Amino acid sequence: MAALQPSVQQSSVQKQAIFSAATYQLDATKAAHELALQLDNEEIGFVLFFCSSAYDLEALGKEMNHAFSHCEVMGCTSAGEITESGYAKSSISALGFSRRDFKVSGMRVPLEEFDLHAAQLCVSSLIEACQHDQKAPISSNTFVLTLIDGLSPNEERFLVTLDTALGRLPHFGGSAGDDINLANTHVYSEGAFHTESAIVVMFNTHCPFEVFTTHHIESLDSKLVVTEADCTARRVYEFNAEPAAEVYAREVGIALEDLRPEIYALHPLAVLIGDQYYVRSIQKVNEDLSLDFYCAVDDGIVVTAMRPGDLFADTQTKLSAIEARIGELEMTLGCDCFLRRLEIEQAQMRDKAKAMFARFRLIGFNTYGEQLNGIHMNQTLTGVMIGKPPRSGEPYTENAERKVG
Repeated sequence: MAALQPSVQQSSVQKQAIFSAATYQLDATKAAHELALQLDNEEIGFVLFFCSSAYDLEALGKEMNHAFSHCEVMGCTSAGEITESGYAKSSISALGFSRRDFKVSGMRVPLEEFDLHAAQLCVSSLIEACQHDQKAPISSNTFVLTLIDGLSPNEERFLVTLDTALGRLPHFGGSAGDDINLANTHVYSEGAFHTESAIVVMFNTHCPFEVFTTHHIESLDSKLVVTEADCTARRVYEFNAEPAAEVYAREVGIALEDLRPEIYALHPLAVLIGDQYYVRSIQKVNEDLSLDFYCAVDDGIVVTAMRPGDLFADTQTKLSAIEARIGELEMTLGCDCFLRRLEIEQAQMRDKAKAMFARFRLIGFNTYGEQLNGIHMNQTLTGVMIGKPPRSGEPYTENAERKVG
């Protein structure tokens, strides 16, 4: 009996399914090399990364393609990165997914040409690729990540169209950023960075998981009616038949000239869909006193003035509940709105955020918008929590279809 003990112990070993890496090297060659050294594991079959727009993107694209020539690599630019050390800037945060536990297929699609037919072809192609080495049933053990050019006016149309094609498969994602420069945002695929594009990545896995979204924004019950807007440009000219910026400044009780991103973070607006509020964050004030948003806002929409609640209590309650359902945690992939980060930094609570991210092994990036099953929103933490893979010899645990926390 004693001779059998080692093999029994070995069969119950639980191997790592997801590997993380980060670099603060701003030289593209050195950065890609450093990531490759940290993710030097033959188990890795797919690499996902989020990078500052401070990099020479043309050079970084080539170097990442060269450094990870043995596997597929996708990613996007960000408005800040989340690494094992917490919030970061001028860096790259990366994740490597093991071939043993994940079958990953990804595709870049042009946003302007993405109609229902293109969406159906995209989804069919991704499912077919996953079926070649699927880890568990596609219908119940698959989730989809979308990364989108964060300054494209086609985000909302893309998301609704993709949601129709995906059916019951849960999907989430984030809008690419550019370090709050609001100039150019990019997604990465096929060795290069692209604008006016989206990345669609399908993950099939035997690991338990749950897609989620959460926000700490509370209603003030003060309503503003959008009386003139350009939905395509994401621009609101008037609230209540007055210049939008003037009405907003009066609502939050500050002078017009004091409007800035930190104010938008603390005084958000939201639309009510069903019984849930979805934040529509302000991007900037224009010379004509119109307001640009990170999400589309149309004529006749009623928005509600909101205020932040307890960000940490809300997040920890949500993630703890999910962890209790899925069991031992492998990691959490998070798309965290950059306005949440601004709020945390204004309150000088970066260390508290770092501890919370470490508690839930959260890696990801700061976004210009978040996505969940066809809905585009702001000022949320949206993502997927992934549990440990089954031990050797154990069956996978089937996820409930369309599981969204």
